[in-house]
Amino acid sequence: MSTSPEKASTETSEPVSAAVDGDSLGPADRVAPTWTESVALRLSRPFGGPLGRHAQVGRQWFWTPLRVVLLLATLTLAAGFLFKAPCLQTYDTKNGQQLDWRNSRQYTAMCYTDIIPRYGMGDLAPDGVFPYKTAWLERAGTPQEKVRYMEYPVLTGLFQWVNAKIADGWSTLASMGWLPAMMITVLYFNVSVFWLTAAWLTTVWALVMLCRRRVWDAALAAVSPLAFVHVFTNFDALATAFGTAGLLAWSRRRPVLAGVLIGLGGAAKLYPLFFLGPLLVLCLRSGRLREGMHTLLAAAVSWLAVNLPILLLYPTGWREFFRLNAERPADPDSLYNALSYFTGWPGFDGPLASGQAPVVLNLVSGALFVLACAGIAWLALAAPVRPRLAQLCFLVVAVFLLTNKVWSPQYSLWLVPLAVLAIPRWRLLLSWMLVDALVWAPRMYYYLGTGNKGLPEGWFLGAVVLRDAVVVALCVLVVREILDPARDRVRTTLALRGNRTAPVADDPCGGFLDGARDRFTLPGLRHRGGADRVPAGQPS
Repeated sequence: MSTSPEKASTETSEPVSAAVDGDSLGPADRVAPTWTESVALRLSRPFGGPLGRHAQVGRQWFWTPLRVVLLLATLTLAAGFLFKAPCLQTYDTKNGQQLDWRNSRQYTAMCYTDIIPRYGMGDLAPDGVFPYKTAWLERAGTPQEKVRYMEYPVLTGLFQWVNAKIADGWSTLASMGWLPAMMITVLYFNVSVFWLTAAWLTTVWALVMLCRRRVWDAALAAVSPLAFVHVFTNFDALATAFGTAGLLAWSRRRPVLAGVLIGLGGAAKLYPLFFLGPLLVLCLRSGRLREGMHTLLAAAVSWLAVNLPILLLYPTGWREFFRLNAERPADPDSLYNALSYFTGWPGFDGPLASGQAPVVLNLVSGALFVLACAGIAWLALAAPVRPRLAQLCFLVVAVFLLTNKVWSPQYSLWLVPLAVLAIPRWRLLLSWMLVDALVWAPRMYYYLGTGNKGLPEGWFLGAVVLRDAVVVALCVLVVREILDPARDRVRTTLALRGNRTAPVADDPCGGFLDGARDRFTLPGLRHRGGADRVPAGQPS
């Protein structure tokens, strides 16, 4: 029989068990989402209602929270694979099997993924080429012909190459009758999906380990609509796995391992390197710069260990990623493009010739990001209570996406684990993830073109502006909770049993920062001396 939290809070409770050690939690230290989240409460009603006051917590030997959350993530990823499946269908021609992308099916079925067309490109051709070494021609034989190399960061490029080799080997064995045969492009996608599934499950596992007292918050990432739509859209799950695991290593007070993982994440996609700024600023405030520098140096060494061999052997191919990002104009899904469309503004650089870099736009977007990071650093040093690491990481990555000239749809995955750690408010996060995921529909029908009964650009850009507005609102909420820590649900959480609200650690993911005294602060923002903790109080 279940008992509501309101009723339970008025009754006399049994003694609350304490944590056995620094890494163990007693039942009273865990947060029941059915007591604190209206969404979880409503979802629990068909299964018996909210957790009861006398419920035995932590006694299930098999269906632990970790296994349940990983199961939810697996089901979401399976559904995501089926969502992409229409783009894997083939048809027979005189020249063999072809992908059935006729009549722009990849857009009308909304199953488009960057992974499928990657296999036919020159940097992954099945003739012994190696990414970053061998060039290929884009739009060969046309006036727009360009010499191209692998356009992804090194670790992601090598990941694609290894998957291509696995697909080639499978195809060879299949031709001998030892394995099932399928079109090589489909096989390459399936191999990539296997590893990307492992990467996202690693992300969710690390998130469960980071959430600890609020372990069920990790279910938000497991069932995220953004995971359903975008884990198999590109290769960004690699970076989320390394980045989230790096935060976990830091929370376990293993700074060198944290740096290695963050550096490897930066070699897959640059965004995990953005974690280093918030970490160093918080280390400065708490007098833990030694540990922060260990992480920074380990990140630099691991990033160089991956990049330096390719840079020295194939410098032109290595620079392709940076060259392409410098020369590309504002993408359709950037705020700059939306502003240009709705106002008629020609942009900072005006009309660009083919291959011309938007120099002013690059400078403006870079300057805006730097200024935003400076503001976040000031906030971290002047806030009345030292912010949590996840809060600052979320703010930095969010402002990068908002100020950058490119926001590819799969980039939204970067925010999912950070948002769960920074602002675990279920209804709000599910609303944001749903809005962001739904941008995929107008995007696909905008790419379809109005001549093929697609959507006008304004519909797509309207959805982009709405998504950006929701992300800005999340940033405002994070700043509000930094300035008023009593509103932070991670700092003050309702205990599972009894009529008490249990204060939690200063920063459960903070590692060396958790519980450390302030050593360097800036004046302002209602600063209260060296206070590190907030009083126990009911979260709002």
